[in-house]
Amino acid sequence: MQILGETIIGQRAVRGQAGEVSALAATTGEQLTPSFGASTAQDVDAACELAEASFDRYRQLGDEQRAVFLDAIAQGLLELGDTLIERVHLESGLPKPRLEGERMRTVNQLKLFASLLRDGRWHGAVIDTALPDRQPLPRADLRQRRIAVGPVAVFGASNFPLAFSVAGGDTASALAAGCPVIVKAHPAHLGTSELVARVIQKAAKDTGMPEGVFSMLIDKDIAVGQGLVSHPAVQAVGFTGSRRGGLALVAAAQARPVPIPVYAEMSSINPVFLLPAALSARTENIARGFVDSLVLGAGQFCTNPGILLALESDALERFVSAAATALSDKAPSTMLTPNIHGAYCNGLNNLHKAAGVTLVAEGREAEGAFQAKPAFFRTDSATFLANPGLEDENFGPSALLIVCKDAADLQKVAAKFDGQLTVTLHYDEGDNAIAQALLPTLERKAGRILFNDWPTGVEVSYSMVHGGPFPATSDSRSTSVGATAIDRFLRPVCYQNVPDALLPPALQQGNPLHTWRLVNGQLITD
Repeated sequence: MQILGETIIGQRAVRGQAGEVSALAATTGEQLTPSFGASTAQDVDAACELAEASFDRYRQLGDEQRAVFLDAIAQGLLELGDTLIERVHLESGLPKPRLEGERMRTVNQLKLFASLLRDGRWHGAVIDTALPDRQPLPRADLRQRRIAVGPVAVFGASNFPLAFSVAGGDTASALAAGCPVIVKAHPAHLGTSELVARVIQKAAKDTGMPEGVFSMLIDKDIAVGQGLVSHPAVQAVGFTGSRRGGLALVAAAQARPVPIPVYAEMSSINPVFLLPAALSARTENIARGFVDSLVLGAGQFCTNPGILLALESDALERFVSAAATALSDKAPSTMLTPNIHGAYCNGLNNLHKAAGVTLVAEGREAEGAFQAKPAFFRTDSATFLANPGLEDENFGPSALLIVCKDAADLQKVAAKFDGQLTVTLHYDEGDNAIAQALLPTLERKAGRILFNDWPTGVEVSYSMVHGGPFPATSDSRSTSVGATAIDRFLRPVCYQNVPDALLPPALQQGNPLHTWRLVNGQLITD
């Protein structure tokens, strides 16, 4: 499959007329070929109008039909073979083995949502049958299910060019819900985005989907993104990126005559609590695990462990020494884009200059133009609490250790944190009292709580929550990973006294879909 520098609008391939844009080679910053034509306002309108026109037909397709569509996308990604991996590697600088794994994660996400469609529980069918003889008043026949909200705009992410991009979790969950999707490609991954978009376009055609079920647009600045969020056809937004970008989209969505939800994953420092009994028992093991997690993928994970907290102790000093030794041997890695590299370097400079913050250790010197040198800093709780800027995310392989005086001090710092995607506790039985005291606070702070693990790994499963209170996300009630990601793009509808022949299949008396339903308060599984 060739990359032609085109966008996808339904079943058409279009060369945008709003100027030329190019992806860059991550290792050198050189422009890659071909160049792409940026989408126009007319392209935005065309994609949104196609999506709106296809919406009712698409959402009313049978579950199996949409599942087959998702499976076809997954198979198409596999069939791209090395062509896809080579282009992603060129544009992102990420190692090929990592990208092979990310492709399988993307495939598995699509298959998870196909499976979710086939089991039917996503309908959320609830039935309260009529009680005509009830006193003092009869009860009508009431039935509830969930339906798709409408076309969804998805913004590709920089750090996961496959799993959080054109065919990533936002797209997969929206398509599963019955929502047409319009993707704005990330400017760093234009070739990758075209390859994946053509796979989705072909899968839609091969499986008989309505033409407007999928489009992909390219932006030269912010006009396309703003145009998508403002377009009346778009009913929800999925975004992974910076806090600044996410908040801009939230503001645009709220300024509409009819506001819409923006599900934005934005920033997180993912605090890790090194509790004293665990730290004393497993000092070296925890130190190695921390450093490996910190530098994984050049630290370009939204779940990167950016903050450590521990009590003053000899064990802590042994941990610091072991972590410094392990980090000093870590090679720098190429970052995703020159801009991300520049922002990381600025963040390092701010930490170097911050009063009360000292450098513990650094990794090996960078050899390439856009490589990130890992760094580990430390401070005390009083300095951290007095300087709000120390809580800012520095996207890349740097972390800050906060040394606390006692358990009360640790609790005070925990209560001060903003919302997070994750919090982690390294725990042993002797830490039970401290952990028990911390947990109520941490439940209010994060979407996922880990014990004796590291946060840089997000399982695609039914129970996963990849979300959290603001500013980790714009809506703490949602997740962007896992089966419940579909909930973002569904809304409940109640049907009162509707004739059985006119009810949707999930609510008909005979349960033709053989799906799980709650009938008069009893769970019926067939």
